[in-house]
Amino acid sequence: MTFKKAQWPRKLRSTEWFGGTSRDHIYHRSWMKNQGLPADLFDGRPVIGICNTWSEMTPCNAHLRDLADRVRHGIYEAGGLPLEFPVFSPGESALRPTAMMFRNLCAMDVEEAIRGNPMDGVVLLAGCDKTTPALLMGAASVDLPAIVVSGGPMLNGMFRGERVGSGTHLWKFSEAVKAGEMTQEDFLDAEASMSRSPGSCNTMGTASTMASMSEALGMALSGNAAIPAVDSRRRVMAHLTGRRIVDMVKDDLKPSDILTRSAFENAIRTNGAIGGSTNAVVHLLAIAGRVGIDLSLDDWDRCGRDIPTIVNLLPSGKYLMEEFFYAGGLPVVIKQLCEAGVMDTEALTVSGNSVWDEVRAVRNWNEDVILPVDKALTRQGGIAVLRGNLAPSGAVLKPSAATPELLVHRGRAVVFEDIDDYKRKINDDDLDIDETCVMVLKNCGPKGYPGMAEVGNMGLPPKVLKKGITDMVRISDARMSGTAYGTVVLHTTPEAAAGGPLAVVQDGDIIELNVPERRLQLEISDTELAARLQAWGPTTPTPASGYEHLFHTHVQGADTGADFDFLVGCRGAAVGKDSH
Repeated sequence: MTFKKAQWPRKLRSTEWFGGTSRDHIYHRSWMKNQGLPADLFDGRPVIGICNTWSEMTPCNAHLRDLADRVRHGIYEAGGLPLEFPVFSPGESALRPTAMMFRNLCAMDVEEAIRGNPMDGVVLLAGCDKTTPALLMGAASVDLPAIVVSGGPMLNGMFRGERVGSGTHLWKFSEAVKAGEMTQEDFLDAEASMSRSPGSCNTMGTASTMASMSEALGMALSGNAAIPAVDSRRRVMAHLTGRRIVDMVKDDLKPSDILTRSAFENAIRTNGAIGGSTNAVVHLLAIAGRVGIDLSLDDWDRCGRDIPTIVNLLPSGKYLMEEFFYAGGLPVVIKQLCEAGVMDTEALTVSGNSVWDEVRAVRNWNEDVILPVDKALTRQGGIAVLRGNLAPSGAVLKPSAATPELLVHRGRAVVFEDIDDYKRKINDDDLDIDETCVMVLKNCGPKGYPGMAEVGNMGLPPKVLKKGITDMVRISDARMSGTAYGTVVLHTTPEAAAGGPLAVVQDGDIIELNVPERRLQLEISDTELAARLQAWGPTTPTPASGYEHLFHTHVQGADTGADFDFLVGCRGAAVGKDSH
């Protein structure tokens, strides 16, 4: 793609605030000057917002204050005026009931902060799972020049000679304790190795996946995704991004120029190659909705189905993000996909160059970390989209994290009506369950939890774990952490709380899972299913007020991105009336 640059110099958006001698212009400039800003900074140079999700309540993003300063240096060097502003920071590790409930709130905050303030472009500082999609959603809806800087993953964890992946080993060690294979004391000793430096998860969890998606979409500079948070090159990336955003404003290079259908298809294929998180599905659908791209679950299956997983990282493989960076990072993966002929090599990136121009010269420095295609972890690494009478609007499964023998399975349903019902029953030795059963969790979707929490990878019952079994088929309308693993069917839509078929599954029903044929079927007659649905009534009342009421009333299904119905689409960056 050839991008036609805007003529420079041109009138900037920020001049509506700062570019004149009227009372209102003087009002805006004089207040800004109380920060010690020289008058010549308001001479018509680009004003660049630094949108920061820094928060000590969001550990993955707690180092972003330093990166913001590095961005600031780059903006000044390139002749821009940097102005940092905070937005809501949904932290995955601490925020209740779930950070996903607040992704849309953060996106609203980002959108209105950009639109309502005097900026010509914006640098999006993100890290933790929901901050990356939220910032991209908000920026896309305004469509000012925008670019992502990720906070980067934490360093490798090590415990008694074993690599410890953040999140992944939390699930693994927890199951080992329940199975009697690990003591509680050893579990507590392992805790110190799980998060030993600033940064986000060091596995190919959702944070690293969404950093990779930003780069694959073309919304971050090449190489951004994998640099460890504490590596000096992460600061260099932030600095260079600060320089680049000024030129993007001069060229008028906007998200709508980059976030094309080809960009999303490139990202879907990249997700398959890296063994990325299932959460990328719901986030990319939401981002696409903000720029008017009709992306669907069918596109995920079509584009990702035949993509081999070539990144050997936990939870699908054995290495961590640190080794991925040393091997060459995402540019190597994108180059291999380009050479395989499955990427749109002409797709535009924030650099102003094509995808292929950015990666043509990179090399793979470790073929055990980034595998050759003929040695792929799995031949079909994309997200599997399942349909059937149990999921008429779709459900998803990550084959690279599943047990191959369970990808075709038929078993008796053991039903948990919600997460509290699951917690009450799962450790009871009298629970009628064995490894051949299918665990079914209801009322954990966008409306049901509320917020669609990461509870889909239900821990197995201790009575099964003690037999040496480590995986069972699990089905829910929830999500699971990108650090998790197992034969887990997620995002079942319509969700139970909205009256989807999942709501009427009963103990003892037979469920068929057939991933190769993309089928998820409840083995009852159409007549019986219709009768059950007719008799069903909602069990999740609409909250009376507050953000939870807004969320419950307006959130859409996971199959379209779980965005709010009134936020879909681009509303532009029109300057509002000055009230002064």
